[in-house]
Parts: sequence; C-alpha cells; structure tokens
Amino acid sequence: MPHLSSPNSSHFILIFIFTELCFHGYSVTHWEDIQALKQLRNGVDSNSVSPGSCLSSWDFTVDPCDSLSGEKFTCGIRCDVVISGVGRVTELTLDQAGYSGSLTSTSWKLPYLQTLDLTNNYFTGTIPGTFSRLTRLRRLSVSANSLTGPIPDSLPDSLEEILLDNNNLRGPIPQTLNNLKNLKRLELQGNQLSGEFPELTQLGNLYFLDVSNNDISGYLPATFPGNLIELTMRNNSLEGNIPATLVNTSVYLQVLDMSYNNLTGSLPPELFTHASLQQLTLANNQFRWVQTPVNWGRNSELIAVDLSNNDIHGFLPGFMGWMPKLSALSLENNKFSGMIPTQYALKAVAEEGFERLLLGGNYLFGLIPGPLLRLKSGSGVTIRLGDNCLYECPESFYFCGGGVQKSLMECKTFTPVIP
Repeated sequence: MPHLSSPNSSHFILIFIFTELCFHGYSVTHWEDIQALKQLRNGVDSNSVSPGSCLSSWDFTVDPCDSLSGEKFTCGIRCDVVISGVGRVTELTLDQAGYSGSLTSTSWKLPYLQTLDLTNNYFTGTIPGTFSRLTRLRRLSVSANSLTGPIPDSLPDSLEEILLDNNNLRGPIPQTLNNLKNLKRLELQGNQLSGEFPELTQLGNLYFLDVSNNDISGYLPATFPGNLIELTMRNNSLEGNIPATLVNTSVYLQVLDMSYNNLTGSLPPELFTHASLQQLTLANNQFRWVQTPVNWGRNSELIAVDLSNNDIHGFLPGFMGWMPKLSALSLENNKFSGMIPTQYALKAVAEEGFERLLLGGNYLFGLIPGPLLRLKSGSGVTIRLGDNCLYECPESFYFCGGGVQKSLMECKTFTPVIP
C-alpha cells in the first residue's frame, strides 16, 4: 500500500483539487446563489440604479459573500456558511432607492433565503410564482411598489410575515393562505383586492391582519384566527352584521377597525365586555343599534370607541359612562336622542375620565349637565356638542362651538325610534 507521500498519492490529491476548482472556482458563494443575484440585478432598470445605492455596489467580478466587508456588495445581502465553507445568501434587503424593473426574470433559486425585503421601490409586473422555491423564507416584504396581478396561490409554507401592502394587486385573497401555518403577520392593505374575505381559521399563529383600503365585499366570516391581536379591515365594501362569534373566538384581540364599510344591524354586546379589546373603530357604517352588555361594561378594557357617522338610534348608551378605562368616545353624526347622561359629564370632569367626548350631530335635547359647565377651554378635555337640539348651548362654552344647534323645526320633526 503506498504512503500519502508517494507520487501516486500526490497525483491523486492534485487531480482532486483541480476538479474542485473546475466546478467551484475560488468562490465561497454557491454558484446557484450568484446566478440568482445576477438575474435580479439584470432585471432592474439600470437607469433606476443611483450612485451610492446598494445595487450600484454589486460587482460580480468579485465573490459576493466574500466581499461584504469591502468596497463591493456594500449592502443588500447577508450570507451564512451553511456547509463545507460555502456561503449561502440568507437575506436580501434592498435599500429604498427607487429601483424599477421586474421580479419575474429571476429564477429565485435561493434555497437558504430567510428574508426578502424590496420595500418602497418601483418594481412592476406580477408577484413571481417562483417565490415558492424560497422554501426557508420567513419574511416577504414587497410593500409600496407597483406590483399588479393576483396574490399567488402558492407561497412558501415557511413564511411568518407577508407584507404585500400598497401595490396594485387585484383579485381575491386566496384560500390557500390557510396552508401557511407559521404565518404571524399578514398585510394586504392599499391594493385593489376584491371578492369575499376567506375564512383563515387554520392560521393559528396569526396575530396581525390588515386588509384595509381594498374592495373586499360580502359578509364577514363567522370566525377569525383565534390569536389575532389586531384586525383592520377599514375602507372596504363589507356588509351585514358583525358576528358575535368573531368577538368570542378572537380572545386576544386588542384593536378592531372596520370603519368605512357598509356594515349594518346591532353592535353585539360582547364587543364591550371583551377581555382584551382596547380600541374599537366602527365609524362610517350603517349600524342602527347599540346593545347594552351585561354588568354595563364595568369590566371593559376599552380605551377608545368610535361609532361616529352611522345611523344609530335611541338614547346615548349610558353604560359607556361606567366603562372604567374608556377615555375617548365619539358618537357624532348619528340619530341619538334624549338627554346627555349625567355619568358622561361626571366622567368628563374626573381626573382619569374622558379626554375626548364627541357627541355633535345628533338630536340630543335638554340642558347641559352641570358638571360640564365647570370645564374651561384648555382644560385638556375635548368635548363637542354642536349640531344637536340642546336647550341652551351658547358658543361662549368652548364645547358648543363647531356647529350651531339644529333648528326647532328640525328637532320637532325628528321622532326618536326606540328599539
């Protein structure tokens, strides 16, 4: 048996080294990753690559992963050594330099990529279906670009965050999003998405969902993911009621915003007794009634409630004056009638009471409760009572400005409807 120092052994070692160099050269970046980076760079309009930007420093005469601390590849990518000293691109985050071009000319064969962030540029075209090749991707952000077309049916099931907001995406929200069991954050706001909102109950880890400023229509699903903390669906075309099951199943919900839709009916009392809900915004809908919750909401966690610009009838919800943490209440521009509850006034002058109480644009009548008359402009409490039917609300009281009282004729012709 020959020793390692024998001519035959030395010849074998030289052949092995030569073979390795032929296949891999001197590069420490995997060849497949270099090819994908080149494709991305070639897909960007050169006229949009400004001096000093990340892409202006990409020079493929040097190895990307081996040059991150030098004058080339100064930003835009991160590499990690995965196996056998070979670097793999694990993060691709371009600066907000106004790049334009297409993403579909890239193969997206970056199997170790965990973060892809192209936020706030001018990329056009569709979202590539080849994103599904990014099998380790956790964060996908193409926010604030000019992307069009549908949301792909197939996205990596490794994703934890999807940010597609503020583009020109169209079509329905795909039901296949339910396959992304690791998803925690989903932002689709500011697009032109349409159709009914799908049930996404399989997304057990989802805590943030924003689909505002789209054209989503139809009824709300009966249930939403149970771990949601923030749910925002403002400025769509939703109709029908808010199901009580939505409130009951989203046990950790803190923020609910469904303003600027076509929602109708009664507000379920569960909204006001939810164990964690702090901000409720349902302005600019067509709600008709507010149901009184058990215990008058004394265990409510709500801090801010906005029900303005609806069609709500009846007396002002007296229980809201007893909600312990409520500091901002807007009931403006509805059909409320009757007198201002004394508890509202007491809460407005309390040290930890209302900071904002907006009741203008209703049909409230009678005298202003005495405690309110003690408030002076600059007291730190914002109150609006204009455009009502109050017996006396002179503009010398700062909270009576911003809208004169309704005429006696209009107040007499309004007949309050009691549920």
